[in-house]
Amino acid sequence: MTTIEKATLLDVNEINILVNKAYRGESSKKGWTTEADLLDGLRIDEDTLAAYINDEDAAVLKHSNGERITGCIYLKVNKNKLYICMLTVEPELQNTGIGNILLKEADKYADKVKCDTLWMTVISARKELIEYYERKGFKLTGEIRPFPENPTFGIKKKPIELIVMEKHKELTGQ
Repeated sequence: MTTIEKATLLDVNEINILVNKAYRGESSKKGWTTEADLLDGLRIDEDTLAAYINDEDAAVLKHSNGERITGCIYLKVNKNKLYICMLTVEPELQNTGIGNILLKEADKYADKVKCDTLWMTVISARKELIEYYERKGFKLTGEIRPFPENPTFGIKKKPIELIVMEKHKELTGQ
């Protein structure tokens, strides 16, 4: 049985392992979301995850299969916009619909917190990921940001930048 619920501090270690496994290193190459050819180092650390979970304006949603956490997404409210980050699915379970489920939960969360815009940054070299988000209703804004020079988010192997994508929606009033 699968569930989606807010992560707690008790989930930090498991989510930390999952996110780093899905984005960096050899294990990430089993899925299509790998950043291993672009970045070294960690994708996230436990202190940052704990801060995300403790933030009153944010939520980390976790997808579980009854035995373990198989996916997650970070959501942060800023006025009427919801920032989406760290959409993660266990590499061996990618392309099974978990990412789609988590994005639908982000939409529901946006309604709940009265946000009419969802936005994210995507590494510009990740064409397949950009196309995935476009199929989910996100559009390129034209805004480009430098990749953070912060080893907490990874160490660049080559020049990369972030593009901003947005999805505007009608609030359902729920």
